Amino acid sequence: MKFSYQQAFRALILLTFSAMILKMHSTGDITKFINPKYVGLSQSASVIFLFLFFIQITRIWRVKDISHEHCSHEDNNCGHDHGNSAFNVKKFISYMIIIFPLLTGFFLPPKVLDSSIAAKKGGMAVLSSQKSSQKDTNNTPSNDTNDDNTQSDTSINDNTQSDASIDDNLVNPTITESQKEISKEEFTQLIQMLETMPIIEMNDFVFNAYYEEISKDVSKFKGRNIELKGFVYKEDGFEENQLVISRFLITHCVADASIIGFLSEFNEASSIEQDTWIEAKGVLDVTNYNGMELPYIKITEWKTINALKEPYLYPINVKIL
Repeated sequence: MKFSYQQAFRALILLTFSAMILKMHSTGDITKFINPKYVGLSQSASVIFLFLFFIQITRIWRVKDISHEHCSHEDNNCGHDHGNSAFNVKKFISYMIIIFPLLTGFFLPPKVLDSSIAAKKGGMAVLSSQKSSQKDTNNTPSNDTNDDNTQSDTSINDNTQSDASIDDNLVNPTITESQKEISKEEFTQLIQMLETMPIIEMNDFVFNAYYEEISKDVSKFKGRNIELKGFVYKEDGFEENQLVISRFLITHCVADASIIGFLSEFNEASSIEQDTWIEAKGVLDVTNYNGMELPYIKITEWKTINALKEPYLYPINVKIL
């Protein structure tokens, strides 16, 4: 029997990938890379890597000078590599490409996206374009949506008092429930509640949905009280008393992250550094930025807070059928 160092190294790589994914799950860092709804797929990947590792270890020892039915080990004329050919520069580069994510995964802490990434992704230009796209969507008629809204209105009017606890659970789900799918009717109810609640609480679960709804018709929510948390983003052209209370929205993974947030105004804004996390209360108003009507907040109360353990936002999972 002959020991193959290359086959052993390949087995080690498979085992390390499995261990790295399990480590991310155990520390909770996995949600800094992917949407939590894909956590199950990620766990499956770890199991698959482990399964392939056990298959690979059977190839570490081989009988000397054994021949394959379709190729010869002596001259290696079969057109593909069984992992026993001489180590060369090409193999070295290939292995380094594979090893690099393992090294970063184990030895570099996950970096949370911040204002520098927001600036590279467009900053206020992105927020303005989001408002434009929301306006276009709002102007597109949809009979299905109108029908759903009508049904939801009736349901809410009939059950506003008796089902207050249900409504609260819908708007403020527990951590374990925050990524579950909700029905289309529940989502419609969630949006209808936005129009009647005395204070708009932008918690992580509803943040994106409420942000989109407010952006569709800013004037409709003018004068409403609002509460939210986010990190500070600033850019050239802002007044001294202006900043954006921002969050990153992840649809699938961190690569598709996009910034969302509210342009805000208060006297102490100039003294707050970028990337500082704050919790704020204020009143929604309408402003014009680069020719685009945007929602903005007149801050009445604020305080600095520690960065959230779960800094990213995710779209609400709505059942299609």
